[in-house]
Amino acid sequence: MNHHSKTNVTPAPALLLAQIALEHLFVPTLQTRHLDRLDFHEVAVWGIESALQAAYRAGQQSQTKKHIAKKNDSEIA
Repeated sequence: MNHHSKTNVTPAPALLLAQIALEHLFVPTLQTRHLDRLDFHEVAVWGIESALQAAYRAGQQSQTKKHIAKKNDSEIA
């Protein structure tokens, strides 16, 4: 993904995004291949919803892990 955001959000790991794209959208790669038939895909709305839910859950899990790690670090200090 080559989209730039103005927020200070850490980008998601490429492997995780590729896995979600494959499992939910049936898109084999997120790499640009410079061919319309390879770079554009017809995707059902329920596939998009499923992929967005998977990405949201992954973000929640990531934040939970960060919160637990931060809490453990503060308990040690």
